[in-house]
Order: sequence, then structure tokens, then C-alpha cells
Amino acid sequence: MKTEEIAKVLNAKELSAAGEHSSDKEYTMVFATDLMSDALAMIQNAPEQTVLLTGLCNAQALRTAQMLDLELIVIVRGKQPNDEIVEMGKDFGITVLTTPLTMYEACGVLYREGMRSIS
Repeated sequence: MKTEEIAKVLNAKELSAAGEHSSDKEYTMVFATDLMSDALAMIQNAPEQTVLLTGLCNAQALRTAQMLDLELIVIVRGKQPNDEIVEMGKDFGITVLTTPLTMYEACGVLYREGMRSIS
């Protein structure tokens, strides 16, 4: 799925965009966690195809995504990161979306749309 499609099915709002070619990128996998140590341990294969779902809207989430070369984070539960975090996303080339859905609901929607978890 492309970023635009993910945003649509999750009723998400884009807060920052990764870059001009990020909208063409195809994502096939999802990893959902609020523990960034789990993200670091689990997202090893194909980070360029992975979407990170998290309830964290702080610098730690963005720095973790940067270390893993992720380009798309979806913040769940309607949380709104502050302007500093949004700017950090832009600086790091990470698209940040926010959705009113819970993590459970967002995972279910993306699974229904054909995305799979990291194995």
C-alpha cells in the first residue's frame, strides 16, 4: 500500500512528509509497538517496506525510525505530537501520520487490506 492509501483506510492525517518520492513507495509490512527496543530488535528485514505503528509521539520514536531507515510512522489513539516532533520528522525524512484508531483497530484495518506483520 502507498502512504496515501494507508492514510485513507486509517482515517489518518499527515503531519510531515518524507519527501517528494515517498508517496510512490509501496509498504507491505507493519510493526506495532510502544516499546522502541522491540522495534530495534524486530525490524531487521525490509525496513524500507515497513510501517511503524506506535502510541509514542516523542523524539524517541522518530530517532528509532531514523536508525532503522523507516520512512513512515503512524501515531495511534489520536495523539498529536508537538511541532518539534513534526519538524524532526521532516528533517529525518520520515512521514508522520496520526489516526484516531487504537493500535488494535489500526492493525486490523491494515491486515484486512493485505499488509502483514514482520516475521
